[in-house]
Amino acid sequence: MIILGMLIGDRYEILDKIGTGGMSDVYKAKDHKLNRFVAVKVLKQEFSENTNFVSKFRVEAQAAAGLMHPNIVNVYDVGEEDGIYYIVMELVEGITLKNYIEKKSRLSIKEAISIAIQVSMGIEAAHNNHIIHRDIKPQNIIISKDGKVKVTDFGIAKAATSNTITSNVMGSVHYTSPEQARGGFSDEKSDIYSLGCTMFEMLTGHVPFDGETTVAIAIKHIQEEMPSPREYVSEIPLCVEKIIFKCTQKSPDRRYQSMSELIVDLKKSLITPDEDFVTMVDVDASAATKAITEEDMAEIKEKTGSINVDEVHMRLNEDAARSKSRQKPLRTWEDEEEDDEYEEDDEDEDEDEDDEYDDDDMDPKMERITTILAIVAAVIIGIIALVLVANAVGIFKGKDTEEDQEEVVKDIEMVSVVGMDIEVAKVTLKELYVEVETTYEESDEVEENKVISQSINAGEMVAQGTKITLVVSSGTNAVDVPDVTGKARDEAIAELEAAGFRVTTDTDYDDDVEEGYVISQSPNGSEKAAKTSTVTLIVSIGPETKKTDVPDLRGLSESAAKDKLSQSNLKAGTVSEEYSDSVTKGLVISQSYSPGMEVEEGTAVNFVLSLGKKEEKYNFVGSIDAPSGYTPGTTVTIIITSADGEQRSFSTSSFPVSVNETGFKSGSGTISFSGTRTVDSQKIDEAGNPVVDEYGQPVMEQKEEKVDYPSQTVNFTQAQ
Repeated sequence: MIILGMLIGDRYEILDKIGTGGMSDVYKAKDHKLNRFVAVKVLKQEFSENTNFVSKFRVEAQAAAGLMHPNIVNVYDVGEEDGIYYIVMELVEGITLKNYIEKKSRLSIKEAISIAIQVSMGIEAAHNNHIIHRDIKPQNIIISKDGKVKVTDFGIAKAATSNTITSNVMGSVHYTSPEQARGGFSDEKSDIYSLGCTMFEMLTGHVPFDGETTVAIAIKHIQEEMPSPREYVSEIPLCVEKIIFKCTQKSPDRRYQSMSELIVDLKKSLITPDEDFVTMVDVDASAATKAITEEDMAEIKEKTGSINVDEVHMRLNEDAARSKSRQKPLRTWEDEEEDDEYEEDDEDEDEDEDDEYDDDDMDPKMERITTILAIVAAVIIGIIALVLVANAVGIFKGKDTEEDQEEVVKDIEMVSVVGMDIEVAKVTLKELYVEVETTYEESDEVEENKVISQSINAGEMVAQGTKITLVVSSGTNAVDVPDVTGKARDEAIAELEAAGFRVTTDTDYDDDVEEGYVISQSPNGSEKAAKTSTVTLIVSIGPETKKTDVPDLRGLSESAAKDKLSQSNLKAGTVSEEYSDSVTKGLVISQSYSPGMEVEEGTAVNFVLSLGKKEEKYNFVGSIDAPSGYTPGTTVTIIITSADGEQRSFSTSSFPVSVNETGFKSGSGTISFSGTRTVDSQKIDEAGNPVVDEYGQPVMEQKEEKVDYPSQTVNFTQAQ
């Protein structure tokens, strides 16, 4: 059992639980040997007790530990301690691609392709090390806080397949390949299919297939055609749609055959999104059955000697029928739990059948002829298929090897476009990922719109993205190109077309040029060019939107909160106040954007300050009647005392008296009365003796006497 603070492997201190999955829990830990924070994935108890699974898990995890790539969550260590099986991985602070898609509903085309390229590069590195992921999905792709895309759980899906398929499949079946859904063999092209489904979801916000049960979804992957992402988002370029379609072909042979092929097309889609360059593998060329012609048979006879073809055909048909009778039906998801039992039974059946077929009598000569015929036929058909596939995917058009494909991604050898039509030259150079800039000059020798010279000579090695300047002939009838920089897009196009030029446009961010206005043009306004030649305009789409994370303002003072927003290039919005029983007066209670949320720089963040704990106020409004024993006309002092000791007092000589006292902190109190009255009493001399008159009668006089009347208990009303 994992306890926070415990030490695993004498070096990993468990600090906090940061996640949980179908087969493991993930903890943040500190590696005391290397003094760094790591993520420790610990197998759940039910999997730790399965020795078969643990064995597979350790082998696959150790293989994944050999992968080191910036687009992979790297595995550092694998271990076991007191029955706890764990993997130590790179700690990546960020969110999963699944959560990112849910937050944004769907991603922009450029952002989705950029993420797909990074994911592809990570998967490519694993495939080059003979490691297949088998569970590519947005939940296994993490976007870090600094924008890096990383794939996690490499090598673990294979070990988990037979143990977690019933518990985890709902999250994975939306992205599973048809061959995985059938329970069949899966390879690198299964990861390509899953990535295609992931790209579909990034661009549309929807999974390609959905259903009420995992089996229903799996059947759709096997039987139904992939829906078009452009049905959800019409502005998706055709080439991007075809990339997804090629990734998600039912047959693995019709998909991209490697991640490097896919990366090349993804990069092209960023540079030339309007170009239709994706080559789909024709089903007839790749999979259709070819009839053997008489010429083919004659060639086979010539190479194998005299053969009784009818006898061979009959023998092959018998073998095919016998093989067909041995085939077992496709297994379903529910059959996965019986993997071991199936394997044992299959081995026994195979042994029995092998014994049975060994007993069959076969003429040795016929067996040798059949074998030779099968080999020759397989070689011929294989060569035909390879040629057809190679022509379909364009292998014979240029680069032949993986090393050459690597060159396409890194450095390229410049070709000569001198003498080409400028439009053909642009297409040629774009295929090399070179930026083209044109300048025109008059020429009596070079035909109009043909390239006179180029700034980089043929044969030179240059990096992708290098800018090459082509000098183009404007012929002898060149005209001045209007200067349209700074003008609105439509106005600029109209002016150029009126001058006889064709116009193409592209877009770019610009902090100074307003959206929709021309940033630059090629050729420039100071140059001459042939009429009907093309002028390229770069149109502004405004300043590039920069993102930042919202800081946590809670518990800060108003000035500290504003300073922290300023440091993150954000603005303070509306500042309001409200009472709080838990937050000290003057500190931030809440904010309009959650801490850690990514927003555009300059966004205004509202926050609420605490007024402290709200004190209830009470009022005493009404009338007070005369106390018992009151003598009309005499003055009475009335004292109102609240339960917490606060007093209000006033005097009156008439009742009832109206009262409107507010702001008491307690809801009840008492009313007390005190006053004086005039009474007759015998006069006392200075010596303290009663005074009598000459007749011996007491001499009377009037005196003021203090009187305390009975008090009253009252309840106050709560202030609104």
